[in-house]
Amino acid sequence: MASSSYSNSPCAACKFLRRKCMPDCIFAPYFPPEEPQKFANVHKIFGASNVSKLLNEVLPHQREDAVNSLAYEAEARMKDPVYGCVGAISVLQRQVIRLQKELDATNADLIRYACNEMPAANPQFARRMGHGGVSYDQSSGIYYPSPWNDEPCGERGDGGV
Repeated sequence: MASSSYSNSPCAACKFLRRKCMPDCIFAPYFPPEEPQKFANVHKIFGASNVSKLLNEVLPHQREDAVNSLAYEAEARMKDPVYGCVGAISVLQRQVIRLQKELDATNADLIRYACNEMPAANPQFARRMGHGGVSYDQSSGIYYPSPWNDEPCGERGDGGV
């Protein structure tokens, strides 16, 4: 909890709303005078009355988390009025999927390098195995070992014939 309404300066909410900050002000512990933009964003998106009602309904030990959530969503709505924080989450999810595909491709390359199965290093093996013993499923972004090769790293007991 931040500043108290007992100090000389009113909380950011009361200052913004141009009212006297009372000792029992519901906003004072969560909107300190040093953070006026925090309340301004929350007020613009949700309204002071709605925030006050919400804080009165929430248990006291949960109010700080509620205010932090409201402040985060309000800031996200200010940046992206249509999607808010959902837009940011979607961007991050797409980035995770892209990076997972990149990691899978890199791991497949490492396996091929470790097993000396790179097509440039062993063209005969690459022709026999297709994609160097590994296939790529574009829909899922996953590399699978070749079903034609049960031996680890493409080693064959018959001399590779």
